[in-house]
Amino acid sequence: MNRGLSTTLSDRQALWAFALGCVAVTIGVAMHIPMFLMGRTMHYRLAGMAMGWDMVLGMGLIIGGVGVAAYGLLPRDIARQRAESGAIEISAPEDAPLSGAHWRLMLVLVIALIIDVMKPASLGFTVPGMVSEYRVPKATVSLVPFFALIGTVTGSVLWGVIADIYGRKASILLSAVMFVGTSICGAMPSLAWNIGMCFMMGAAAGGMLPVTYALLAEMMPNKHRGWSLVLVGGLGAVGGYFAASGFSALLQPAYGWRILWLLNLPSGLLLVLLGGLIPESAKFLLARGRDVEARAVMARFGSTAKRLTPLPPLPAGTGSHALTGAKLVGKLAALSIAAIAWGLINFGLLLWLPADLVAKGYSVAVSSKLLAESALIAFPTVFVAALMYSRWSTKWSLVTMIGVTLLGLVGVLRLELAGVGSPVLPVALLIVGSNGIIAILLPYTAESFPLRVRGRATGWVAACTKGGGVAAQALSITALVPAMGVTAGLIVVPTALALGLCAWFGRETRGRDLRLLDDALAG
Repeated sequence: MNRGLSTTLSDRQALWAFALGCVAVTIGVAMHIPMFLMGRTMHYRLAGMAMGWDMVLGMGLIIGGVGVAAYGLLPRDIARQRAESGAIEISAPEDAPLSGAHWRLMLVLVIALIIDVMKPASLGFTVPGMVSEYRVPKATVSLVPFFALIGTVTGSVLWGVIADIYGRKASILLSAVMFVGTSICGAMPSLAWNIGMCFMMGAAAGGMLPVTYALLAEMMPNKHRGWSLVLVGGLGAVGGYFAASGFSALLQPAYGWRILWLLNLPSGLLLVLLGGLIPESAKFLLARGRDVEARAVMARFGSTAKRLTPLPPLPAGTGSHALTGAKLVGKLAALSIAAIAWGLINFGLLLWLPADLVAKGYSVAVSSKLLAESALIAFPTVFVAALMYSRWSTKWSLVTMIGVTLLGLVGVLRLELAGVGSPVLPVALLIVGSNGIIAILLPYTAESFPLRVRGRATGWVAACTKGGGVAAQALSITALVPAMGVTAGLIVVPTALALGLCAWFGRETRGRDLRLLDDALAG
């Protein structure tokens, strides 16, 4: 185990327990590989095959291994740590230049997010294979992405708590161990087991983006915070979709849909190794009393620490939430509708597209290749979005990305009405726009609300992104998904509404001292 991991695991319950847990999970997954290989003469179709004792033992090792690894990472004296953590704030100097440490952190987190996003993005590429192999309606197979999405909602809440207890770095390591375990989805002979494993995968994936944003917000100088969040989030989202579609195009024709789940084994282990390159949160280290290590981290990233004083009580009559006034409520409504529209696209339209293309007569390989080409076209535009956010306008960058998404929806609608044409450009516009929205939306939300309501507002908007996805997958389960053209036409409505509301109620935050928002609220 490398030095970075051993430093992370100092002051934990047991280094050996984490290592033992990782080994147990890996062995448990390896015990499922023979089942997958048994199906090679049937194009890796395993439906209806009996599960052997080795697979049952392997699942026990995975569950037990995750538990042992979690115990090994658990810090000592948690009550004292949490009490100390609430009184510490870490911030970087406003105009500090970016160092090699900042760029390395961004690179590692982009790779981590690509691995993270690739998991749920693969769902759409596995649906046609599951429908064919399990011989069930598409509505039944839709339970797989539905429970994966419910898992992400659960994970978003769960990992916020875990990150506070375990630290940012250790929570990423624990998530990676769970990823490794979920690779056994590729050897499950029944749909029910796939549903259960996908819930676990969603729970592991759900907290990665908030933890990543929290790390960047603490480590990046304030001058560079906004565009770095947009760049890392955008590259991770586009890269994850490209990885999912690319691996589907390369591997699924030869090894079937199950190979996309088995990829969780090497990618999860890679994420564990990358954990050694991710610095621990200085706030966590200070709360643990590890001042020397905390000062070393802050010196590398130019951060400073200070003790917080309690906020003064709210003026009488302002209410507990203090979210009042047409501008604040209108802004929250605009961002919430944008989040819902994004969820409908990302967890609905883009997940349904592979199956829709197959239904139109494209092979799995060709449809995956077309979607990979769309993601490849979208890739360089992430840099444009980050540049726009940092150098032009935060508000109009978000409005522009919503507009690009709207063009993509209109393109899909036109394609369906015409009945002919390549989906590459419309889908590329959808990927560009939707990934631009999610890369900008949460940083912009955090910069748009006063401190007293910032956490609640950002959490609400983040929940709305999942809410749109839950609604989309509920349509799948009830077999009420309309034709792709009708779907695109329906999603146009909230997207256009979000465009107008963000243009009207949005406020420019570029270069603005966020403390002015609190002063304005107090005034």
